[in-house]
Amino acid sequence: MKKNIVIVMAALMAAMTLNAQTEVQPYFTVDQLPNLIKCLPAPPAFDSPEFANDMMRFSWGKQQRLDPERAEIAKRDAVWSYEALLAEFDVPFGLHISPENTPEIWKLMVTSLTTTDAMRVAPKAFYKRQRPFERFQDKMLTDEEAELTGEGSYPSGHTMRGWTAALLLAEVNPAAADTIFARGWMYGESRVIVGAHWQSDVDASRVAASIGYSALHGSAEFREQMAKAQAEYLEKTGQASRLTEVMQPATITDGQAYRLDGIQASDATHGIVIQDGKKILRN
Repeated sequence: MKKNIVIVMAALMAAMTLNAQTEVQPYFTVDQLPNLIKCLPAPPAFDSPEFANDMMRFSWGKQQRLDPERAEIAKRDAVWSYEALLAEFDVPFGLHISPENTPEIWKLMVTSLTTTDAMRVAPKAFYKRQRPFERFQDKMLTDEEAELTGEGSYPSGHTMRGWTAALLLAEVNPAAADTIFARGWMYGESRVIVGAHWQSDVDASRVAASIGYSALHGSAEFREQMAKAQAEYLEKTGQASRLTEVMQPATITDGQAYRLDGIQASDATHGIVIQDGKKILRN
């Protein structure tokens, strides 16, 4: 009886998670985004000089597993969830990112990553590149062999997601860009360490992430949400005096009031607004 209850609860939780994911409306459909098959070069052939570097980095990755601290980070980086990813950026970003603590930043990140994540599917299926553990019949650090076997390694979805997250968070908090990018770089290296990807997969994926990040800025909805996320970061970190920096000065007219995201306030708008260059609290 208890076993049946556990199974039913697990099914309900899976359904709730799926529903939550499907509620996210991406900024673009995958057909509206750049095609990575056309943007990126083909992965190095296994008999090419470029693959020699992949082999050296494969050996390097296995050596890194001997460091318990680095191995543990690589295992954490392998978890495929937005919660796990963004938790790794809490320290370099300078703020805990969650739906409860930072709803605007969370919305920006989840919607943006949901949009760009889809870009990896076509090239993976097109190239069907063997992963390192498959080629050498090796054991992964994360015991994901059964799950990942047969799924192409080029490009690396984890690296794309991690580098895109770094690009987005550095735009929200430019002052911490160096530490944010350092963590984003490490996130990609973790894929080599666990044995899931070749170095060339990771290198191409950082370029792919930059392509997706650039495309996001073509969405007015994205730009509006980025402004909200920047304003939320400043409020949360006690930098409210800088709020006018994330607005759109060209749209501000004397006497008009604007919300913190740069959208003109209506009579029904409550909270902090900007009017004549000053913050005003509307009750």
